Amino acid sequence: MKQLFLLRHGEAGFSEGTDFQRQLTQKGIERLNRMGSGLKSRSLSVDLMYCSTARRTMETASIIHDYITIKEEIFIKEIYGGNLGDLIHLLENIPIQVNSCLIIGHNPILSLLVANLSGESYINLQPGMLAHLELEIDDWRMVGFDSGILKEIFQ
Repeated sequence: MKQLFLLRHGEAGFSEGTDFQRQLTQKGIERLNRMGSGLKSRSLSVDLMYCSTARRTMETASIIHDYITIKEEIFIKEIYGGNLGDLIHLLENIPIQVNSCLIIGHNPILSLLVANLSGESYINLQPGMLAHLELEIDDWRMVGFDSGILKEIFQ
């Protein structure tokens, strides 16, 4: 059984730069800290985190790191502009010894991934929402449609 956490970045404002450079708003930071406080009591730990290299996702990762133990971090630009197939491919290539993974990314792709893996109806993850899926697989190469159960949504 593998654990997958999908976190949409916190609320971001609009800036004079590109979309890739958008920063978290104060409200987004506060919401992530509030959610993080709730997660801290659960003593969550993940073996591997993949994070988009967009500014708002990297800021989100920095905040969430205070509340979740993350053993290894990998920042990947492709998550920013990725599609569902790219994320499935990313998951399929996680080493077998990794039991839990956190992906910090963007919508609508994260919401589509939740629906695809769980077989549930589309749930629109709002900024700063975290979905926890329990995957009924022993090897990440087996990840696919309806291979997991949506256990919880944190906000």
